[in-house]
Amino acid sequence: MPVTFLTGPAGCGKTTYAVDQLRRWLVEQIPSSSILVLTPQQTLAHPYRQLLCQPDLPPAGEVDILTINGLARRTIDLFWPLGAVSSGFGRPNARPIFLDIEQAQYFLRQAIDPLLQEGYFDPTATPLTVPLPRLMSQLLDNLNKAALIGLPHTAVADRLLRSLAPELPGHRLALEHAQVCINRFRQFCLDRNLLDFSLQMEMFYRHLWPVPGVRQYLTRRYRYLIADNLEEDTPLTHAILRDWLPHTEAALLVMDEDAGYRIFLGANPQTAARLAGLADETIRLDRSHVMPAEMAAFGDQLGRLVVGQKVPRRPAKSTAPNPRQAFDFVQTRFYPQMLAQVVDRIAELVAAGTPPSEIVVLAPFVSDVLRFAFTEQMKRRGLAVRSHRPSRPLNREPAARTMLTLARLAFPHLGLLPDEFDVAQALHQAIDSLDPVRASLLTQVVYRRGTLTAFEKITTDMRQRITYQAGVKFDQLRAWLVDAQAEQPSPPLDHFFSRLFGEVLSQPGFGFHTNLEAGQTAARLVDSARRFRRVAEQVPLEINGPALRFPDGDWLNRTYLETIEQGLLAAQYLHGWETAANEAVLITPATTFLMSNRPVDYQFWLDAGSSGWWERIAQPLTHPYIMSATWEPDRPWTDADEVAAQRDRLYRLVLGLTRRCRKQVFIYNPEVNEQGFDQRGQLLILLQRLSRLTLEDD
Repeated sequence: MPVTFLTGPAGCGKTTYAVDQLRRWLVEQIPSSSILVLTPQQTLAHPYRQLLCQPDLPPAGEVDILTINGLARRTIDLFWPLGAVSSGFGRPNARPIFLDIEQAQYFLRQAIDPLLQEGYFDPTATPLTVPLPRLMSQLLDNLNKAALIGLPHTAVADRLLRSLAPELPGHRLALEHAQVCINRFRQFCLDRNLLDFSLQMEMFYRHLWPVPGVRQYLTRRYRYLIADNLEEDTPLTHAILRDWLPHTEAALLVMDEDAGYRIFLGANPQTAARLAGLADETIRLDRSHVMPAEMAAFGDQLGRLVVGQKVPRRPAKSTAPNPRQAFDFVQTRFYPQMLAQVVDRIAELVAAGTPPSEIVVLAPFVSDVLRFAFTEQMKRRGLAVRSHRPSRPLNREPAARTMLTLARLAFPHLGLLPDEFDVAQALHQAIDSLDPVRASLLTQVVYRRGTLTAFEKITTDMRQRITYQAGVKFDQLRAWLVDAQAEQPSPPLDHFFSRLFGEVLSQPGFGFHTNLEAGQTAARLVDSARRFRRVAEQVPLEINGPALRFPDGDWLNRTYLETIEQGLLAAQYLHGWETAANEAVLITPATTFLMSNRPVDYQFWLDAGSSGWWERIAQPLTHPYIMSATWEPDRPWTDADEVAAQRDRLYRLVLGLTRRCRKQVFIYNPEVNEQGFDQRGQLLILLQRLSRLTLEDD
């Protein structure tokens, strides 16, 4: 039972080592069906999937590359009858229905709607004003984190109250309301065989994993394990591995030092590190294959400043690496000036031969304003750019809004007709040669509540102002929508979206033809609608009647359009990570970039003075640290704890970014942020201190 624990900083070749280990097992004719690769999320499994596509591998079956959630789903699906009754499901003889984050939010809304109508979370009773999407995401966060640490779902509010001790009575009431909503949703799911992430984890770990036959099936089948990025995984995963490792023929556990960026999703580096005690051998790799010595010095010294350690002085005329050579710091007065200078520098790098894919632009958050302003400036310079914001609601993506608006036009009988503004925006996005002004003008003359008039029927003067070229494409789009409207019965929305993109929007002269990001968004929308339909059509509308009644096609289409308009958190789609344009500059939140685990030549850190680099997002109804396995339940959360958590987060972020940069970091800060306020965040203060120290040493 050789168990190897492999550790070291990012960029030292740990995943490469693990991929080579998988290759050796396959070359040695170990049955692929006996190998399991576990990663915290599917995006981190890309190197393993790439290996399995290589033609020089010997013939073999498929290796299972899963997350713990994927393993739980498979196990529940196979052994459902063994755990359905003990888990409390109301229809144990019917099949389980697995939910992703989008579907879980939809059914959560159904479950708690009566409570919201009764006045739960009423701003007049509680001091918290939480938008519905954020409310639902925090309720689901509490359920998920409780499942991952073995806390009963009924004890969430009690755990939070014992540590937070809110001073405002309204905050206490809000947490009590949250507990009622959590209980209501859990019963709603049990009655209908719905398994959100928390129920999947609970059923797998509490009701199936302890069953000897189930555990023997898994441990005897998978005798060779690779668990990568353990620091990003959860205590539940680590507990299962602790039980599993004694039964393996060989296992490789891989952990990044100074990482753990998914703490807000339940990751726990401390419980991951304890698995080293079960290893027969510990290997530490410490030579970076990514960053130069100057970058390593920059990351090390900035990290020391973050946690309050003394930075060693560099002697005069020393040959030691100079961290000042690894980064450039640029201060501008206004936000637009910062973006203009960033684009200028990117243009210089590309002109000098740097592939655009080797440049990444990072910020603590990528707002709509930032993305739009940056992409427009890049396009004006002829530079390819893409963005990646995996949790962003689909209805806020311009390409998705266009397709959703066109769906409302194609199905007027659903009673969800778009307003004039949405139609104008959709036409602007859909027709390549139609600018916003002419799109608005065209909408005013052709749109009459639910119908579009043919371009040829408007006045000659108006046709000339809009242009014949745009009019031809408008008529093509209109004719396609008329044909779609005539179909009986109405097609499922995922079929409609797929055809709309393939037959119209992606064609020459239409807005998505050369827009790769719009194509990715369209693919996400098709997947989202398909997943929703396949789940919702299995769930009866009423469970207490004499006969179960299931939704029809129009109900599914209408409900999806209504649900997506609520701005619910989007599920994760692999093609958003893996099919990215090779020749485009990426703009993305810093943490999202770290979870892609991809080194680049150049990084741009924007808005260095923003508090977002340091502070966590306010979540009044949950707490990532209190809802963790290593937190003492009765210990109060203090200001000192908050500062320590901020330091720890920034420390991991700084080291993670510098360890994934081959050449240079460009750091920009405007004195006035995009809201027009001065800013003096902690990262900016530390960078200025480091700059002074390095200048004094020189």
